Amino acid sequence: MLNAEKFQDPLVTAKGETRASVELKELKTLWFNTGTQCNLSCDNCYIESNPTNDRLSYITAAEVAPYLDEIGSLDLPTKEIGLTGGEPFLNPEIIQILESSLSRGFKTLVLTNAYRMMNRKKEQLVELNQKYPGLLTLRVSLDHFRKEVHEQERGEGTFEPTLKATKWIFDNNIPLAVAGRALVDEDMNESRQGYKQLLTEQGISIDTEDPQTLVIFPEMSDKRDVPEITTACWDILGKSPDDIMCASSRMVVKRKQHQKPKVLACTLLAYDEQFVMGDTLETSHKSVQLNHKFCAQFCVLGGASCS
Repeated sequence: MLNAEKFQDPLVTAKGETRASVELKELKTLWFNTGTQCNLSCDNCYIESNPTNDRLSYITAAEVAPYLDEIGSLDLPTKEIGLTGGEPFLNPEIIQILESSLSRGFKTLVLTNAYRMMNRKKEQLVELNQKYPGLLTLRVSLDHFRKEVHEQERGEGTFEPTLKATKWIFDNNIPLAVAGRALVDEDMNESRQGYKQLLTEQGISIDTEDPQTLVIFPEMSDKRDVPEITTACWDILGKSPDDIMCASSRMVVKRKQHQKPKVLACTLLAYDEQFVMGDTLETSHKSVQLNHKFCAQFCVLGGASCS
């Protein structure tokens, strides 16, 4: 159980030590949350997406465009746009958003569960991939290489349709990545081999050794106790704050209660007010205090990144 005294003060840990922070070095990846509604209800979804959660509204293409333009006006080094949710293919304007990003020359990564909703957009996705070759990547959330583990998380009957949709992406030469997770007692090499065997059996050939093509996240839990990250931890762990996700990315969201989108420090922390960085990319160039359990569990100790 997480110690209730932890992650209370943004500057100081429960033990009175100086909390670690991360500076935005360069904005390499800009994420947009397309809305928190999803066609699945997964037990451990970090953003609590489900068919009824609309705390993050569907962002529109007209709301996305000014941020893409700001990248140019500020001469930012951003090369990649990421679209996450919820399920992005539920957003009524997902194709217009993709067109807006791809037409500006950005590599565009879409995180999808590939369960049914993507099927409605197959023709447009093929057209976009042909129009902007090499820029669009679909990353499928395949929660585990074993059916029973995947369906324990995502629901009965979800495994085979997800594999079928993944095969369709591969067969249509749309750049493909897969995202899964390693169980607590599971070796990372064991996970990669398990995915390799499954995908090979399905006739899907991707480089499972490439951490961007097969992204394996650490298992996250709200209940497990995690240490707070102090300034001393960088040397102790042999890590640099420059390697943490918020040193190179931000996320834009449209909260239900707000008239316009906000820029957040992180894709994982959509509801926590302390991680709101303002309304624009220019105002988001701030230091991020690692005052959340996900900062430790996912990014620093888990070594993971959504990109």
